[in-house]
Amino acid sequence: MGKVVLVTGAARHLGGRFVRRIQRDPEVERVIAVDAVDPAHQLGAAEFVRADIRRPEIAKILAEHDVDTVVHLDVTGTALGGGGRTSVKETNVIGTMQLLGACQKSPRISRLVIKSSTSVYGSAPRDPAVFTETTPAKSLPSGGFAKDAVEVEGYVRGFARRRPDVAVCVLRFANILGPRIDSPLTEYLALPILPTVLGYDPRLQFVHEDDVIDVLRMSAHEPRRATLNSGTFNVAGDGVLLLSQCARRLGRPTVPVLLPAVTWVGTALRTVGITDFAPEQIRLLTHGRVVSTVQTREVLGFSPRYTTAEAFADFVRGRGPGLLPPEMLAGAVDRIAGRLAPSGSRGRPASTAPVAPSASPVSAASPVHPVHDGA
Repeated sequence: MGKVVLVTGAARHLGGRFVRRIQRDPEVERVIAVDAVDPAHQLGAAEFVRADIRRPEIAKILAEHDVDTVVHLDVTGTALGGGGRTSVKETNVIGTMQLLGACQKSPRISRLVIKSSTSVYGSAPRDPAVFTETTPAKSLPSGGFAKDAVEVEGYVRGFARRRPDVAVCVLRFANILGPRIDSPLTEYLALPILPTVLGYDPRLQFVHEDDVIDVLRMSAHEPRRATLNSGTFNVAGDGVLLLSQCARRLGRPTVPVLLPAVTWVGTALRTVGITDFAPEQIRLLTHGRVVSTVQTREVLGFSPRYTTAEAFADFVRGRGPGLLPPEMLAGAVDRIAGRLAPSGSRGRPASTAPVAPSASPVSAASPVHPVHDGA
């Protein structure tokens, strides 16, 4: 008998991709795809069950299909099927509680994989240069998806204590990018002109959607070593990019705004429905966030195929050109920086932004320093 894998969030792009991929593994006998809305994409040979994980019926589904592995992907920051922020929070938090309660009662469950986010670390001015999985947040998220992720992880830790026989793997993903990914960050990056916080140039990390699928698949299977059954792992591509570099590679000009006014800009963008410029995103685009992936490489045994820069480049190719050619935009910025630089420093390359020294390596093969592109 092979594995019976239940996947939540199957109507979303990543959920659908994972369902189609995992069912091709020889160790998997059946895949049960679950979501509250019908998927717009094909799910292959998987059996789709329309169900709301916020309701107790999820326990019946686990029992009826003899599920032994659960991959919980329905933890997200965006609504699906016309729901708003309230619906998203209920699915993230209440839905996770119902799912964990059902898993706790099921004697067949042996493995649980949770999709989480590096947003649990928050973004604050006194953050360490690099977060590890055990680094406490300087300032816990006060709302939005980041707070949902913190609550979800708290419930997962409680489940792990109550069911020590179940292997629990929590994957904290950096901002996910790819040709077809839609998120508050990609909506922001799609703006024709990017509002930024005056005086700040945050360091950002990205993970490609292909790497997300690969690490989820690895985590859903039994590891080669029993000691790898459980754990929390940061997942991000090597290296970092500054927000200014992202704007140039997109070919989009930026408009620096004073920090107090950024909140007004975010409110206006949310009101007209352009993008969900939430406070947590404003803090990320102010202070940035960098995480270490050493444990993911050395303990989990996973190395992303795409670096942060490569993941962003693939996202740019999928979105098409911006208002200005990147080369023209970079040249204009360089000329302005040269005119603004003190006379004694002209002729030396201008620094885009100070980069804090690394407290620990981002990965076994990647320094924290950004990739410069003409700045």
